[in-house]
Amino acid sequence: MITKLRSVLANSPLFSAARIPLYVWASLVSQILIVVTGGVVRLTGSGLGCPTWPKCTDESLVNVPEMGIHGVIEFTNRLLTFVLALIAVLTFVTIVRLGRQHRKGLFIPALILGLGIPAQAVLGGFTVLSNLNPWFVGAHFVLSGYMIAMAALLFFRALPPEHSPVSRGTWLTATPIAIVGAITVLVGVLVTGAGPHSGDAESIRNGLDLGLWQHLHSYPAYLMVALIVIQVWLLYRRDRCASKASYQTKVSGLLLSISIAQALIGVAQARLGVPPVLVALHMLGAATLCALLTLQWLAIRGKTASSN
Repeated sequence: MITKLRSVLANSPLFSAARIPLYVWASLVSQILIVVTGGVVRLTGSGLGCPTWPKCTDESLVNVPEMGIHGVIEFTNRLLTFVLALIAVLTFVTIVRLGRQHRKGLFIPALILGLGIPAQAVLGGFTVLSNLNPWFVGAHFVLSGYMIAMAALLFFRALPPEHSPVSRGTWLTATPIAIVGAITVLVGVLVTGAGPHSGDAESIRNGLDLGLWQHLHSYPAYLMVALIVIQVWLLYRRDRCASKASYQTKVSGLLLSISIAQALIGVAQARLGVPPVLVALHMLGAATLCALLTLQWLAIRGKTASSN
């Protein structure tokens, strides 16, 4: 029986090496989208649509009609965890089947993604059982950000771009951008915990002054944008005589565009009273930034031009 199962798995097209590009793309996109769907749960006041965990109610594994739309939204978000788990299993098994030599650099991030998904589920459970304590909610987002970074690492290693040497100055911009970007996201988590969208009318907030922390959040954000501008300018100057922009320039340019959009959305949020639609867009931007901050570091730090 076991031998037959192994034979089926070995011959299944699901575990073909040709599927890896699809799986790493799916891992990255799904890790970003689960942040957005989690935001929808909170912004619609559905955080306690399923008031307990791991069941939806004390008696039912799934939501019941009496819960209404909030129960549907919360339970649907829980189901998405199984989609992420399926993608992680397909990715991990396919990478393992490549053999020790060919899976080098892919095994560890694929394993972390596989183990991180149940960790996300358990931390989500603590969030529900604590009545959406903002510190648990924030920790859940931080773990998701780390998972997005791991998915970006797996993506980069599975689909390595053609590397173009960079100057010493460009090389030195990558780590400060990643560090300041991480600080920006972390302070943003604190701002979210101080804001009005708790996920349920009875849930507490973290007690921080929202107006003050919005300003504190903006300072590293503006510094990050300034550093990215420098990086993009250095890359553009290098590429201006080339027939096309390098992968590094494209990643940094996209990172700059998303960062500017995030700044504009953040200013609009503060002035308009933190409307839910803008919060959702800001969460999508923050999740995307976690991926792009990782990718720019990987793209830039690969090698330093020997002539500089």
